[in-house]
Amino acid sequence: MTDSNRPTDWPAFARHASQIADWGAHYHETLGDRPVRAPLTPGATRAQLPASPPETGEPMQAILADLDRIILPGITHWQHPRFFAYFPANAAPASMLAEFAAAILAPQCMLWQTSPAATELEQQMMGWLGQALGLPEGFAGVIQDSASSATLAAVLVMRERALNGAGNRAGLAGQNRLRVYASSEAHSSVERAVRVAGIGAENLVSLPPSGPRRGMDARALAAAIAADRAAGHLPAGVVGCIGATSCGASDDLRAVLGVAREEGLYSHVDAAWAGAAMICPELRGLWDGIELADSLVVNPHKWLGAQFDCSAHFLRDPAALTGTLAMTPEYLKTHGIEGDGGHDAHVDFSEWSVPLGRRFRALKLWFVLRHHGLEGLRAMIRNHIAWSRALHDTLAADARFEIVTVPVLSLFTFRLRGGGDEAQLALLQRVNDDGRIYLTQTRIDGRLALRFQAGSLATRAEDVALAGQVLGEMAL
Repeated sequence: MTDSNRPTDWPAFARHASQIADWGAHYHETLGDRPVRAPLTPGATRAQLPASPPETGEPMQAILADLDRIILPGITHWQHPRFFAYFPANAAPASMLAEFAAAILAPQCMLWQTSPAATELEQQMMGWLGQALGLPEGFAGVIQDSASSATLAAVLVMRERALNGAGNRAGLAGQNRLRVYASSEAHSSVERAVRVAGIGAENLVSLPPSGPRRGMDARALAAAIAADRAAGHLPAGVVGCIGATSCGASDDLRAVLGVAREEGLYSHVDAAWAGAAMICPELRGLWDGIELADSLVVNPHKWLGAQFDCSAHFLRDPAALTGTLAMTPEYLKTHGIEGDGGHDAHVDFSEWSVPLGRRFRALKLWFVLRHHGLEGLRAMIRNHIAWSRALHDTLAADARFEIVTVPVLSLFTFRLRGGGDEAQLALLQRVNDDGRIYLTQTRIDGRLALRFQAGSLATRAEDVALAGQVLGEMAL
């Protein structure tokens, strides 16, 4: 009998699973002692891997040993308390347990009938999250893998709405140029969505940042739409954003979405990071006007503890999305299920996303929201914001630094005073090679700046204070 035909040894599985749990607890308990970024050169991990796959199976103990020996040294530790780069990608312990359970169940959640509980839990979790964020009634939601997928779905809706479905039927050849509008501060996923949708990067109209929030100017948006119509182009949609990745740039949503409505254009808002903070009622001024959006995206896998991938895509009219994406060959139809249009109506979420296959993502959101409660998550976000602003004040008072953009929630940017781009990169290299903290860079008005954001679930006030100490030591 070959290895592949052996009955599964479930008692051994239980022992190994317990081992992994102990390993994971020890990893997190000692995580602060490790350098945040993997101190390796390209190829170092691959050089330790055999050139060919094994012909016979290996003991799990050997595999687990190599997890420590080969893999762990090459991991950049996103759950580290001093991970201040990019945006957070949190994984609360409750979320880890949910992912373990989901991996054990291993359902394919593409249709209601392929896992009714997964579909209905997802519906309810999106309802819970909408309430937590203060969204008005009327928005329905789906969990996508990432904000990039949600934005792509929104751009596809823009395309088909503008073309009355002709893009899906006949393609884009011979059609007027479609135009999509966004701030030049918007995430690169907007341009990628426009490319993938066949609209073309040249037809993404990037409007320059304006004002202290560095958002797009609503008057400039209206003028660009008018100019495109006069040129014979076909405006299709507007992508607004709050808390953009570079420096937290945020559009005046009430003004921008108001223009979209007046012009009859579909609107989507990228609130992937900053949207999580809207569970705090006092912060909702940042997205004043969100109720005017046709769709929006918030990533619980960034700042709410539900680990990647878990991206909440809210829609005013799901039919616009399903009309764009849904395909129902006979093998995907559900027969013999009747609903009354209320809680008994079934939904096939595969019709709401680009991929057909879907993981059981709602489970981790359920675990996290129940375990932490909204007040626990609000306290974490409020602390991150307060600690980040304290660091901002420390650097602003140090004559060696200049603040480039002021804090938006827990994100701000800064640079060495009087130094060019090379000096900023040199500082960044020193900081990251030191290993105690991890930062990344951006470009603001053509000049390099360093970004800081606090968002790790494990971060404490002393970790942010240490960031100030490290920057002080490294600012030569």
